[in-house]
Amino acid sequence: MSTEHVRGFVALELDPRLRDAMGELQARLRPRLGNVHLVRPEGIHLTLRFLGSTTAPQRDSMRAILAAAASACPPAEVRVAGLGTFPERGSPRVLWLGLDAPPSIGELQKACERAALAAGFEKEDRPFKAHLTLGRWRDRAPRPELPEADLGTTRLETLVLFRSELRPGGAVYTPLETFALGRPG
Repeated sequence: MSTEHVRGFVALELDPRLRDAMGELQARLRPRLGNVHLVRPEGIHLTLRFLGSTTAPQRDSMRAILAAAASACPPAEVRVAGLGTFPERGSPRVLWLGLDAPPSIGELQKACERAALAAGFEKEDRPFKAHLTLGRWRDRAPRPELPEADLGTTRLETLVLFRSELRPGGAVYTPLETFALGRPG
């Protein structure tokens, strides 16, 4: 059995048209954001659970729970709108785009958390807030004035267990396992 450690996370895949729209939004926002590091649109996902360093046995133990959770969650149409920053006060660290996700996506996130705990990961203390990370500030920055943003709706259909490789040009994400929403595996 492999003891290779890989950096991993569980996320919902996004539609390519939404990725294009996010890239256009980022280009419009760039002049007002100072020294923000924008995330490449192809690297944006709706992350449900960041795992960090994982082993093959941990990932294997999560698969059945993730498959069951995905099959129990119907595909969802979500509105992608609203810009904000984390933290809510002080110097911003993360620029995000909001999602108006139905309760079923919240239940799917809770199932991903249960899968992570069952595999031996520490409990995530931060409450889940459905969002797409558009950029990050590495240094202190003033809070930007953010315009209204509404990219319409998108359909969420696939849960993915991703491998994340940090490289000088940015992170590279590779699907390790995919699970269709609303369909038995």
